Amino acid sequence: AGSAFKPFIYSAALERGFTAATVVPDDPIAIEADVTGSQRWEPKNFDGKFEGPIRLRTALVKSKNMVSIRVLDAIGVKYAQDYITRFGFDSERHPPYLTMALGSGTVTPWQMARAYAVFANGGYLVQPYFIQKIVDDRGNPLGIARPKRAGDESLRVIDTRNAFIMDSLMQDVARVGTAARTASLGRKDVAGKTGTTNEFIDAWFAGYLPTLVGVSWVGYDQPRSLGRNQTGGLVALPIWVGYMEKVQKAVPEMQRIVPDGVVTADTFSLNAETLSELKHLPEYFYREFVPKDDTPPFPLLPVFVPPPEESAIPGFPGAADAAPQPGSTPQPGSTPQPGS
Repeated sequence: AGSAFKPFIYSAALERGFTAATVVPDDPIAIEADVTGSQRWEPKNFDGKFEGPIRLRTALVKSKNMVSIRVLDAIGVKYAQDYITRFGFDSERHPPYLTMALGSGTVTPWQMARAYAVFANGGYLVQPYFIQKIVDDRGNPLGIARPKRAGDESLRVIDTRNAFIMDSLMQDVARVGTAARTASLGRKDVAGKTGTTNEFIDAWFAGYLPTLVGVSWVGYDQPRSLGRNQTGGLVALPIWVGYMEKVQKAVPEMQRIVPDGVVTADTFSLNAETLSELKHLPEYFYREFVPKDDTPPFPLLPVFVPPPEESAIPGFPGAADAAPQPGSTPQPGSTPQPGS
């Protein structure tokens, strides 16, 4: 899924005390062969550029690989591997290595649609189905699907606050990020994420309107490259937009209601050099994770992280089991490409 998988890592991080305003370095990462057990791993942002300290919201909008890797390292890959099962993913298809931050696991469009629906519906994992009714030759119903629907608390898998903040982040992706082409729909409630896998083998866009989730995937049955620069934003997103242009009239535009336990607090721009250049940037927080008045407006580390273990990334806190292991890197699908 490439970068289309990143929202699930970010969602896991919100439960570990990260916030949309937490700053993480977008700096080079190199993990030596004696740690990976295979070969030196030196992932890149596609354009080869690094922006230094960057807030999580901006990192998702720009699809920064280094930030996703550091976040996964900090929360622990085994925690993340378990967390993604809340969205219906099979943990065995997402090995607990840092490459998981870049969407190196195996997914299907069906799975991605079901998983993104959790963000769209406020935190519920619903069971999709193909057949609504079966009737006999006289029109008498022989079987009718009666699935549980979002709103049934027995289906809740993530905090409604988590779904709200993730929706806010992915709306920014659709508004000013790698999915900005969705602006042609002329509505403000579009959210989603592009994804492109290694060597341009798969191109993805997973996104939604408030009550309609859609996933566009472009690839071959027998995996091979789509061609240079055939990214999710270039080839998958237009398909999704074309579909939504035809069906969106049946989906009223909706504004999310801020759930209980989410508060708005001012943060400040990172690149201001003088007080006069400071810009107040309102941000959503879990009430318990609002930075204290006596802390920097952009804590480098989250308010809470799991008990520290040796990090796989020098100079950053995280879990020692996070490094790619023998045979896990490099691998197809592990490195998102431009527009991802």
